[in-house]
Amino acid sequence: MVRQWATLAGQRVLDVGCGIGMYTAAFLRETPYVFGVEIERERALEARERAAGVVQAPGERLPFADAAFDVVFSHEVLEHVTDDRACVAEMVRVVRPGGRIVVFVPNRLYPFETHGIFWRGRYRFGNVPLVNWLPDWLRNRLAPHVRAYTAGGLRRLFAGLPVRIVHHTRIFPGYDNVVARAPALGRAVRAVTYALEHTPLRVLGLSHLLVVEREES
Repeated sequence: MVRQWATLAGQRVLDVGCGIGMYTAAFLRETPYVFGVEIERERALEARERAAGVVQAPGERLPFADAAFDVVFSHEVLEHVTDDRACVAEMVRVVRPGGRIVVFVPNRLYPFETHGIFWRGRYRFGNVPLVNWLPDWLRNRLAPHVRAYTAGGLRRLFAGLPVRIVHHTRIFPGYDNVVARAPALGRAVRAVTYALEHTPLRVLGLSHLLVVEREES
């Protein structure tokens, strides 16, 4: 999906919130000019074993010059940062004019909250149904540790910044765990939900995929 919307071969790529570097390492198969940013030291050190260009820093203060990258990538990170608007502004700052930013974030309309919830003072891990469909005040009380975005809310993060929206859709998960436990069932569920990505029911997908392009000065 990233290759579909952004040229990677020979390009300068930044992975914002790279974790242990799985995507960062994958980008190295496309170009040698790959960098990553991770706020947690242990994860950054592990990622650096896969890609030498990984540094420890918050997404709200990227340690790179203006227009330093051709492609900026962020996979399921904005929902966790302290200031998502500031993080988006930094991604726009470090991408060159004509370069693209590819973002994946949780969809508020997905029927499950995949990050778990807090209930009676205790964290409950797992997929919890219908939490994201609750009113903001109640949803945020149950899941104060993570955001989920409506289409408008995600787009508003980029409002007033020098970018244009190239592509915006929702995608369903790969169900890898289901496939591992029950291959036939998992493949069937995957086929059905992937087909839904081409219908209006894609609005119920797990994640937003948003691609924006930095405008020329």
